[in-house]
Amino acid sequence: MQPGASTSRRHFVGGLAASAIAVPTIIPASVLGREGKSAPGDRITVAFIGCGKMANDYHLPELLKMPDVQAVAVCEVDSKRREHAKNRVEAAYGGKTEFKGCASYGDFREIIGRKDIDAVCIATPEHWHAIPAIEAMKAGKDVYCEKPLTLTLAEGKRCIDAARKYDRVFQTGSQQRSNVFGDFRQAAEIIRSGRLGQIVAVTVGVGGPSRPCNLPEEPMEPGLDWDLWLGPAPKRPYNAILSPRGVHKHFPDWRQYCEYAGGAHADMGAHHYDIAQWCLGMDQSDPVEIIPPLDPHAGHGVTYRYANGVTIIHGGPSGCTFTGTNGTLRIDRGHLSSDPEKIVKAPLKADEVHLEKSPGHHRNWLDCIRSRKRPLADVEIGARSVAITILGNLAYWNGRTLRWDPKKWEFVGDPEANRWLDRERRDPWQLPTI
Repeated sequence: MQPGASTSRRHFVGGLAASAIAVPTIIPASVLGREGKSAPGDRITVAFIGCGKMANDYHLPELLKMPDVQAVAVCEVDSKRREHAKNRVEAAYGGKTEFKGCASYGDFREIIGRKDIDAVCIATPEHWHAIPAIEAMKAGKDVYCEKPLTLTLAEGKRCIDAARKYDRVFQTGSQQRSNVFGDFRQAAEIIRSGRLGQIVAVTVGVGGPSRPCNLPEEPMEPGLDWDLWLGPAPKRPYNAILSPRGVHKHFPDWRQYCEYAGGAHADMGAHHYDIAQWCLGMDQSDPVEIIPPLDPHAGHGVTYRYANGVTIIHGGPSGCTFTGTNGTLRIDRGHLSSDPEKIVKAPLKADEVHLEKSPGHHRNWLDCIRSRKRPLADVEIGARSVAITILGNLAYWNGRTLRWDPKKWEFVGDPEANRWLDRERRDPWQLPTI
């Protein structure tokens, strides 16, 4: 396939799906005139791209129990994981006369080409988020995509632009906004109500940046499309650390290598920097200056400075710690505390900030697909949250201060740094145009 040929490929597989591939006979919501006025009884047709641990432990069980959802297809480059997901869908719908089976694919473009699919749930490694997400939006599909949302800054901006141009509902998998793991919404309400006074500093305690992959070659059993797993990443030999074969119960360590991910800094950072931004009311912004530590052994990491003078420092206890003129507040999964205690103990008053309560992260996405409103973790929120981790990683890797323009999505007066907005990709996997 030649570069730039994804559109013709999409048209090809669209025709293929209509003629040669047996698909479930479900009327998609798009056929029923879902321009913000979805019929009450119709079901949203969903396909899964990436069927590893996150899909198995979270996305499949959540979406398969939703009565207004019909899962119709799964896509996965490992044949064992692919068949496991297909069987799981078919078992969930077993006995329902209207269900004619779940299609399974090794190439996400087969899903993009199907006009009977309303939405996709993407749970691939980070280097495989942006391309299928953008192509799905171009094909008129709504998107749920895991975090960290993208691997590069250019990918994040392109995802925002595609969602806005094609009017797509895009939920980032920042599940902490839906209070899956604790009282994150309560922390945001407390801070935005001014109980801490003026915020002086914030620390975010997560791991460090990713590193170049140097894993040795290992033999690979049949059933994995290794070249497609690599996709836009550099060509390299197989190693099971990157893609353990079959259905596995752990999160693979591709997360630690910069060709595919941003390390622990991005993996949990995309969650906790997201909460910091939410608490600070900075969802449509980002830091303007990123300063690496002069001494890597100084006990703290990169410092982020915002235009309003607030700083976020990479370091400190797990989660987020906010220091204000009236006290401190710490929020993490399963932990919310403050000094003095009354900051978090006193119930919120009617005239204080009350943020939208989520019905659940998937439920919020589905409700927004019907209403055409933006979900709690809209694409721009996800892109800006991961941008913080990418900016920090760039400062770590290159050992110098960076100045960032959050409105223009570019570095200020820094041609060298602007070459780091994106990275080289293997053909044909170039970043889609919109």
